[in-house]
Amino acid sequence: MSERREEQKGPVDETAHRGQPRRAGRWESLVRVFSVLPGSRVKAFEGPEHLMVGSGESQFINCTASCTDPKKLVLETHLNKTLLDSQAQWKLFKVANISKDEKLLCSFTCGDRQETKVFIVTVFYPPKQVLLTLWPTSVAIGTLFTIECRVPAVAPLEGLTVTLLRGTEILYNHTFVGTAPSPQDALVSHNTTAHREDGHHNFSCEAQMDLRSHGGGLVHRISDPQRLEVKEPEPKTQMVIIIAVVIVLLLVVVCLVLLYWYRQQTRNT
Repeated sequence: MSERREEQKGPVDETAHRGQPRRAGRWESLVRVFSVLPGSRVKAFEGPEHLMVGSGESQFINCTASCTDPKKLVLETHLNKTLLDSQAQWKLFKVANISKDEKLLCSFTCGDRQETKVFIVTVFYPPKQVLLTLWPTSVAIGTLFTIECRVPAVAPLEGLTVTLLRGTEILYNHTFVGTAPSPQDALVSHNTTAHREDGHHNFSCEAQMDLRSHGGGLVHRISDPQRLEVKEPEPKTQMVIIIAVVIVLLLVVVCLVLLYWYRQQTRNT
């Protein structure tokens, strides 16, 4: 049985990176999440070890020491980094233009003990386009047509769900499994029979990338709506031929009958 859902009014990107504030005014709340109170037994660098970031985007990293007066508190990376804020026990960095998976290393020295923490940053390629194709775009009632949806250059494929919709009704959905080493197109197609009511609904395609198992969030994108032209079925060619042959045969019979009647009348006279 078909499911129904509320219509999406536009693309929604809900991807949230733990430890990444959306505005500069939220740095203090970020610091409170990662900071360690003096004298507590909580280890330094509380928070996510695995971070998700869109290709080419930036990531906030908070390096927090486990002592109140650390020495050489640094973030080691070959990427472009900016120190945004700092206090004695922590430093907040912005790492820019992350284009591939990276390992970021926070290190500091407490007394004669050096401590480090690795943050594993995984780059993902969200669905930026969702392309829907109806083929053919004009069909007769009762005939098959194809709904095809393509999501270019996405990664990871694992957790990507592509849903084909007629209005708010789910016609078909597919969740990809497995991983891909590089971004690739996700393609889903579905064959279905045209009904008269199909001409009164928009067809669309939604792509949803679920990154929660990797420490991220949800990314939604939906295609532009498309309409299908539905026509009344045309008489089949074979049936037309049969009807034409029957008519011709009837005309021949009528002609033969008339000819026979005419000859009979001529003989009688």
